[in-house]
Amino acid sequence: MRKFNIRKVLDGLTAVSSSASASSAAQQQQAGNRESEIQETLQSEHFQLCKTVRHGFPYQPSALAFDPVQKILAIGTQTGALRLFGRPGVECYCQHDSGAAVIQLQFLINEGALVSALADDTLHLWNLRQKRPAILHSLKFNRERITFCHLPFQSKWLYVGTERGNIHIVNVESFTLSGYVIMWNKAIELSSKSHPGPIVHISDNPMDEGKLLIGFESGTVVLWDLKSKKADYRYTHDEAIHSVAWHHEGKQFICSHSDGTLTIWNVKSPTKPFQTITPHGKQLKDGKKPEPCKPILKVEYKTTRAGEPFIILSGGLSYDTVGRRPCLTVMHGKSTAVLEMDYSIVDFLTLCETPYPNDFQEPYAVVVLLEKDLVLIDLAQNGYPIFENPYPLTIHESPVTCCEYFADCPVDLIPALYSVGARQKRQGYSKKEWPISGGNWGLVTQSYPEIIITGHADGSIKFWDASAITLQVLYKLKTAKVFEKSRNKDDRPNTDIVDEDPYAIQIISWCPESRMLCIAGVSAHVIIYRFSKQEVTTEVVPMLEVRLLYEINDVESPDGEQVPPLPTPGTGSNPQSIVPQSHPSTSSSSSDGLRDNVPCLKVKNSPLKQSPGYQIELVIQLVWVSGEPPQQITSLAVNSAYGLVVFGNCNGIAMVDYLQKTVLLNLGTIELYGSNDPYRREPRSPRKTRQPSGGLCDINEGTVVPEDRCKSPTSAKMSRKLSLPTELKPDLDVKDNSFSRSRSSSVTSIDKESREAISALHFCETFTRKADTSPSPCLWVGTTLGTVLVIVLNLPPGGEQRLLQPVIVSPSGTILRLKGAILRMAFLDTTGSLVPPAHEPWREHNVPEDKDEKDKLKKRRPVSVSPSSSQEISENQYAVICSEKQAKVISLPSQNCIYKQNITETSFVLRGDIVALSNSICLACFCANGHIMTFSLPSLRPLLDVYYLPLTNMRIARTFCFTNNGQALYLVSPTEIQRLTYSQETCENLQEMLGELFTPVETPEAPNRGFFKGLFGGGAQSLDREELFGESASGKASRSLAQHIPGPGGIEGVKGAASGVAGELARARLALDERGQKLGELEEKTAAMLYSADSFSKHAHEMMLKYKDKKWYQF
Repeated sequence: MRKFNIRKVLDGLTAVSSSASASSAAQQQQAGNRESEIQETLQSEHFQLCKTVRHGFPYQPSALAFDPVQKILAIGTQTGALRLFGRPGVECYCQHDSGAAVIQLQFLINEGALVSALADDTLHLWNLRQKRPAILHSLKFNRERITFCHLPFQSKWLYVGTERGNIHIVNVESFTLSGYVIMWNKAIELSSKSHPGPIVHISDNPMDEGKLLIGFESGTVVLWDLKSKKADYRYTHDEAIHSVAWHHEGKQFICSHSDGTLTIWNVKSPTKPFQTITPHGKQLKDGKKPEPCKPILKVEYKTTRAGEPFIILSGGLSYDTVGRRPCLTVMHGKSTAVLEMDYSIVDFLTLCETPYPNDFQEPYAVVVLLEKDLVLIDLAQNGYPIFENPYPLTIHESPVTCCEYFADCPVDLIPALYSVGARQKRQGYSKKEWPISGGNWGLVTQSYPEIIITGHADGSIKFWDASAITLQVLYKLKTAKVFEKSRNKDDRPNTDIVDEDPYAIQIISWCPESRMLCIAGVSAHVIIYRFSKQEVTTEVVPMLEVRLLYEINDVESPDGEQVPPLPTPGTGSNPQSIVPQSHPSTSSSSSDGLRDNVPCLKVKNSPLKQSPGYQIELVIQLVWVSGEPPQQITSLAVNSAYGLVVFGNCNGIAMVDYLQKTVLLNLGTIELYGSNDPYRREPRSPRKTRQPSGGLCDINEGTVVPEDRCKSPTSAKMSRKLSLPTELKPDLDVKDNSFSRSRSSSVTSIDKESREAISALHFCETFTRKADTSPSPCLWVGTTLGTVLVIVLNLPPGGEQRLLQPVIVSPSGTILRLKGAILRMAFLDTTGSLVPPAHEPWREHNVPEDKDEKDKLKKRRPVSVSPSSSQEISENQYAVICSEKQAKVISLPSQNCIYKQNITETSFVLRGDIVALSNSICLACFCANGHIMTFSLPSLRPLLDVYYLPLTNMRIARTFCFTNNGQALYLVSPTEIQRLTYSQETCENLQEMLGELFTPVETPEAPNRGFFKGLFGGGAQSLDREELFGESASGKASRSLAQHIPGPGGIEGVKGAASGVAGELARARLALDERGQKLGELEEKTAAMLYSADSFSKHAHEMMLKYKDKKWYQF
């Protein structure tokens, strides 16, 4: 009997079976053999996720405070955020856990502490003496609502006014209530029949700390004597009060009222105001009262030694000034300046030379907090110019619609962008230094350049220097200036596919090495830019119009045009592509009267002056087809070495040679597959009328995944529409997972639902076919159905030939399929290093071409970084593909899948990037369920999986991006960028990199009282508040009134380590530090006392000598 060798039979079976059906186990075994060649260095311990810094204007600001000694500004917001600003580059973000609105902020001047009052009736004491400020104490009021707080300079007793009209006193050291209370019914006159309303103002008399001025909303003001616990004077006025301010001598105060008037009162004349002013009222003849005006919301009264006092106020405009912008009014002597603001005024503060309220104030600037801006006005210069704001607060100048982040850029890029951006700066700013100058910069431990690019709704693009956790604008490009602007709505062409913001930026593709920039806009337009340091005037803007069709099952295209499957070498460009033209097409309708062959925007006919910076190389526009508007662009890529740009949407793909200004490829998505289309598609439904388009809310980043291909509930029927804000509208709260269900809600038609969009594009030099022995230039295309296809590029030689011979492109079919839309593709060499796309080094194009041909050719040679083709290794490269659901690593040229990782089953990946970290590379993903994950390459081992934040709005989804060296960012609010890191090393170095807010500064000397004032009185009267408000004098406060909550800020760096040796050691060390600090302070105080005693004895001796021989009447 013949014996069978089972092993040989199995070998035979394996040989017979096709390569497509090879078992994954065998693939994994092969992978294991190759894995030994690539040493993966990244481990889980290299990763840690933490927020680094927040940039931009505080969203929805509500409160403002300034420390005049430390020179630090604090801004509170309606969402409980706290932003602190020192010198340019020193910024800090903190958050109250409750998220309640901040209604008032009070610095403990020069103490490194801040008190915040919130709308939920809590007070919090923040410690600013640490790099990340933390709450030391909190106090929650249970029975009364907080309306106003006042902390006198160098006092530890905080006055808290309430809605009921009472004043409570808080010890800010222990954060406990004093038993001393000023009740409203004791403060007002007994004969008064009505409640005076909430407290709107509290302040002590600058010359007598024992006298407290209390303003009630109804119009009553009371001067309260703290010692005798009774009212000295009561001042009544018919109009409601909004704010009160003292003259520094304590003899007069000023009130602002709801009828647009100011009343100035002499302290000792309570019967009627000394003066009534209506700053914006029309003075009527016959001595009649001026017409009422809008309320004056705030007034400040600041004195100068040399001249007249300043009265500064917000509001108070007359009612007939309809449409007038909000104003700040500065009254100085007889002059009144009305300074118009771009947004409504939230609050303002006058910056003065002295922190002492009883000295000449000498105001030098006004900080105005607007709804969407921060303005500083110079009071010392004529015309009150504004200071140039050095903080990056203009991110939201136009709403951000997309952003990209590039870490480890070429070192010459930031200086180049800065030099062209410096010419764009406005003139007319104050010549003085920025007055908010507190704090110190952190240590710069990161030395690599970082650039953030933001695209905006008005078509502008901003380049930001983001190196070393700072942010500074470098250069602004206005992409809309190439188009004709419609002056009004009637004049607007009816070809617009969006009602608002037709120039909004959707996608940015940038090559940092060659400095080529390409943008896709919401009106289905693409603009390619070259960087130049020379100014040029372009007589005729180069322009192409492209007609992208979506046809299935031999539905004829308009005008009888048939799309050829491939361009032939002889034609160079598709016959059906519209010839390059300098003016928009005039054939605005086809034979049946439908709008046809017209783009959405009209390019200017006149010569275009282009400043140094980014200059237009080519404008490409998709045109209307038989009454159907062009679909918005979903993917974009540019390659400087090949001179090509490619873009796609849900209709198909188009490739343009921007050097020759020709269309090379214009195919429907189905035609990319050729004869082996794996999907059954329905014929296109004839649609003759324009469907309503959601405009900016219809930015497609993907279309349907058939339900049989992806069973997860979030990805079925997923036409993802990432909306763009047409204004800074409130965040869209998405609860109970409705985000995933709404992905198919804003669909314009069933027809568009079934289309397959181009979702990812990647130029590379790689192996396109299994039989290839050397890499060649090609384009990899990913679709929303998870297919990856390849288009081979046949490029002519460089130099003159590149401009004369055509580029030949030929689709070569499908490489592989993944679950979910393709998001990102990249290539690794045999060592596992990233193979970046080939690029051309940047050179100045606008210089005379008088150099020899050889030198020119040398410059034109592309920098190709693909592995040498001489390597006799069959597996030469690895392709990394990331989709919404999974990632695969493909070995090339064999096209075997060697690694596969299902990233998420129940959610989907919003952003995936292949990034460099710690001399290695990894795949970083952000999922819609809020998880941030990283995977090693090429083996796709999970390295990090952290739940970071839930996806509550589309803005996060649209702007989240990862970059090299463990950096990432997203737009956390319409006005702010949040940066984070997933690198353990950066997390460890972050403490050093952060700036310090508190710096030891000596408090200025108190104003000199003068001999006579000291002898006869009349100087500032001090008050022993401890004697009045302490427990021994006033007793204990009611326990039910407020609840004390200890804060976490006492132990910096010890995160709730309740037990364990490490926690105990940290606490012990902290206690020692605090004890050492207190001993140091004691030593300093002792030295100061010795010094003051010494100087006192010296002055006493001098005085004795001076008056020794004088008679009493000679004094």
